[in-house]
Amino acid sequence: MNSVKLTVAQAVIKYLQHQKVERDGHIQSFFAGCFGIFGHGNVGGLGQALFQTPEFKYYQSRNEQAMVHTAAAFAKMKNRLSTFACTSSIGPGATNMLTAAAGATINRLPVLLLPGDIFATRKVDPVLQQLESSNTQDISVNDCFKPISKYWDRINRPEQLISSLPAAMRVLISQEETGAVTICLPQDVQAESFDFPGYLFDERVWLITRPIPELELLHKAADLIKESKKPMIIAGGGVIYSEATQELEKFIEKSGIPVGETFAGKGSIPFNHPLNLGATGATGTEGANCISEEADLIIGIGTRYSDFTTASKTAFQNRNVKFININISAFDAFKHGALSLKGDAKSTISALGKILGEFTTEGAYRERIAAFNRSWDDKVSSAYFPDSEGIPYQSEVIGAVNDFSDPEDVVLCAAGSLPGDLHKLWRTKDPKGFHLEYGFSCMGYEIAGGLGAKMACPDREIYIMVGDGSYLMMNSEIVTSIQEGYKLTIILINNNGYASIGGLSKSLGTEGFGTNYQYRNPKSGQLDGDILPVDLAENARSLGAEVLTPEDILGFNKALYKAKKNTKTTVIYVETKPERKLAGYGHAWWEVPVSEISEQKAVQEAFKKMRDNQKKQRYFI
Repeated sequence: MNSVKLTVAQAVIKYLQHQKVERDGHIQSFFAGCFGIFGHGNVGGLGQALFQTPEFKYYQSRNEQAMVHTAAAFAKMKNRLSTFACTSSIGPGATNMLTAAAGATINRLPVLLLPGDIFATRKVDPVLQQLESSNTQDISVNDCFKPISKYWDRINRPEQLISSLPAAMRVLISQEETGAVTICLPQDVQAESFDFPGYLFDERVWLITRPIPELELLHKAADLIKESKKPMIIAGGGVIYSEATQELEKFIEKSGIPVGETFAGKGSIPFNHPLNLGATGATGTEGANCISEEADLIIGIGTRYSDFTTASKTAFQNRNVKFININISAFDAFKHGALSLKGDAKSTISALGKILGEFTTEGAYRERIAAFNRSWDDKVSSAYFPDSEGIPYQSEVIGAVNDFSDPEDVVLCAAGSLPGDLHKLWRTKDPKGFHLEYGFSCMGYEIAGGLGAKMACPDREIYIMVGDGSYLMMNSEIVTSIQEGYKLTIILINNNGYASIGGLSKSLGTEGFGTNYQYRNPKSGQLDGDILPVDLAENARSLGAEVLTPEDILGFNKALYKAKKNTKTTVIYVETKPERKLAGYGHAWWEVPVSEISEQKAVQEAFKKMRDNQKKQRYFI
């Protein structure tokens, strides 16, 4: 047997180089390279391995959390068929990755984490940044990754790598199980050499299949659909990851079943399709929430039914409502007591359509759906239209970007009040045109995620919409985008605080307490003094971005034209009015606990409203 003498770190990189995936006859490399920040826990191991392997491209990041966000966003744009490895030192470098690792797992996105670890020999104990425990020596901060990793391992001997790497790949390429995968590499072991079997580094092509459910289950699903009078599809991210958008459109045009879209599923069909009800749930449109309330059959495709999608279990009010779930994950397919069609979305939609035959919903139902679609588009136009001079509404800024951008361009966001407005208002024309990280709603994802999206599709313009709160949490990857020549357009909206939670706080009767960026008032002792004089535009400029500062919507439109002509990352800084132009519709409720006892009348009223909504919540078993 031929063997190859390599260090553990060199073996890891050599193995990753030769991993490919195939779906529908198309073969591509699974790893696009490695992000990393070096410290004493990985500089002499993985740092050296990457240094001597320039063909496996190394990318320098500014923040460990950011580089995992970038990898996850890249994987999202690539429909989970490609990603990055991310390496950090032991200690704060590793734990910085935890937040983004959790986001990757929650969003079912593959990312490989390679944190350094403490010495396996334990000769030097404790080492710098080591977490000590009085009841075991077999622990480090990397154990924190266990509950948020879909696969976790620690390599204490070089030969363990031979079985660990394929096991990690099995999970990474699995459309059902994927998420963050963590292989902890003790810093001494990284640098140790070993005679690895040569075949470990042969090119391997992992086949991504398109399984379909059992025929009996497909026939049962078809029978349920034929018995229904008001069926509705909820399209989740699985539709897009499976590249099933065309199959879905064919299916609904033949069957007449309308579609509501989750955050991840927005773009499953074009915004102006007469059977598209738009956003569903807590941030849903009038039509989607009305139909979901009445529907006697919900067909969930590639959705995990988050609380926003179900309006905290109040969306589906028909006493006889049934569920069919099409999902590659058995865990998600069985939710809500559904008839579970475990399979690939694209192949399953196609198979179900053939069995369903000539079924179609009644003409009056289809026309009602089309009327909702037209009516909502009128509301969007109204929200887009500038109705005053000076500082614009947030919806007007969204409208300006939407009208200006090309169909293949991408809007990207993650947290704050923007996702709800974008979910309702963005007119999506392309399956990849709407990129929302809302599984974790992670503040700070936006710019790092925008970089990952741009790396995945460099020919598309990426419009990152971010509030001042998220911007202040993580803006470091502006520097990386400039270093690597990936031009981003960042729309930085300033509202002097955490506007989304401020609004939520007011709705709970707590008057936005602790959510505005204000000086502490010496008279009241609270944070209710003057607004803090933070110059975000100057901050972005100091990081190397070109910065534009329009004062009104007309100037904002001009700034969009200028930004598109620029060749480097451009920040358009704009202030918006705090008020919203659109309210919630139907069961657009989201459960957040309200204090049961309070002397404040507003809190008492909010508690009563919560109790009234809780009466509408339902279990589906």
